[in-house]
Amino acid sequence: MTWDWEKLKEQQQGRRPAPPQVDEVLKNIKKIKIPGGPIVFVLLLVVLGIYSSVYVVDTDEVGIVQRFGKYAKTTQPGLNFKLPFGIETARMVKVRRILKEEFGFSSERAGGRRSVAVSENNSEALMLTGDLNVAVVPWIVQYRVKDPYDYLFKVQNVTQLLRDMSEAAMRLVVGDRSINEVISKRDEIAVEAKEVLQSELDNAQAGIMVVTIEMKRTNVPGPVQPSFNEVNQATQEKEQTIYQAREEYNKAIPAARGDAERVVKAAEGYALDRVNRAKGDAARFSAVYAEYVKAQDVTRRRLYLETLQTLLPRLGPKYIVDDNQSNLLPLLNINQNPLKRSIGAGNEQ
Repeated sequence: MTWDWEKLKEQQQGRRPAPPQVDEVLKNIKKIKIPGGPIVFVLLLVVLGIYSSVYVVDTDEVGIVQRFGKYAKTTQPGLNFKLPFGIETARMVKVRRILKEEFGFSSERAGGRRSVAVSENNSEALMLTGDLNVAVVPWIVQYRVKDPYDYLFKVQNVTQLLRDMSEAAMRLVVGDRSINEVISKRDEIAVEAKEVLQSELDNAQAGIMVVTIEMKRTNVPGPVQPSFNEVNQATQEKEQTIYQAREEYNKAIPAARGDAERVVKAAEGYALDRVNRAKGDAARFSAVYAEYVKAQDVTRRRLYLETLQTLLPRLGPKYIVDDNQSNLLPLLNINQNPLKRSIGAGNEQ
């Protein structure tokens, strides 16, 4: 066994050995003797060429082939071929896999369960609402690759672009709403933010399609939570008072309208009755006058008798005396009790 004393001295002195030169490498290759000569070498080249020219694309992928770094073609799932020895390279892009980005929180799996931790100090989650309140707004963006060519070649860092545009879109939507709307109308905010984000990604030619935006539980920061609760309580009391006033209004106004309508209907009925009576009296007077014109004496006597027949029952006791009677005192019992006298007068009748 021979020793390379120069390399040993270099290792002992702590120096790294110098890299071998190109001439030395070529000399060493020439010294190697391959059994079979050039034939084996050619077979090795053929095997390497076949191995480097065949590739498989999975069902959820597409292959992007580059020739000397430039885009050449897109291949579909299955067995595909390309130029060997690095002339063409293939990159696989997952076009059917749903990817996601989390904003304002982080989710981790521990023991088969997913735990979600929301950080209020995360600048992504802290947003200013339209009524100048601060809200903690965590959300998730789920997306997939729509155009592999744009996804690989149009944008340098697609993930960072997606995060930046997602945050900008969410801040734009949240900034147009009040704190109560941000807390209670998360679905509407998610839909609007998705439309804004997709439009911006299309303008940037990122090759990404946003599948959905999921809003997590929104709230206000911890230091302002007590004040926010007091404001909500005051708002609820105000709304309760308004509802009670409206309830009383809805009770009083219909009752007053009903009374007014009843009075109006009664007046209309009374007016109609009076008019009909007046018309009846006028018609009867006209009929009597027509008979009076035909027979004035008879009609005058009949009217006189009918009038007396109506008036006499209302006059009370009646005394009929002879024209020759000069003293009426014997006929009146002045000392009689008024009650008995009235009874006696009734009996006389």
